Amino acid sequence: MRELIEALQILLQYGEAPYPTHCEHDELYVFPAVPLSEIAADDIARLEELGFHPNEDGTGFYSFKFGSC
Repeated sequence: MRELIEALQILLQYGEAPYPTHCEHDELYVFPAVPLSEIAADDIARLEELGFHPNEDGTGFYSFKFGSC
């Protein structure tokens, strides 16, 4: 639980997106309010350590770590 909360707190620093989460096919997606290009490299690295990986399209992050949706 702490890792999920830490990841969300990191992303909250970049603003609040109108629809910040989405679940699909056992993946949790989280969408920050800014493009990934505006997120600090050290924050992206920490998010990856926490189980959140950047989407290929650059719109957010996905994780398999936090269970089925």
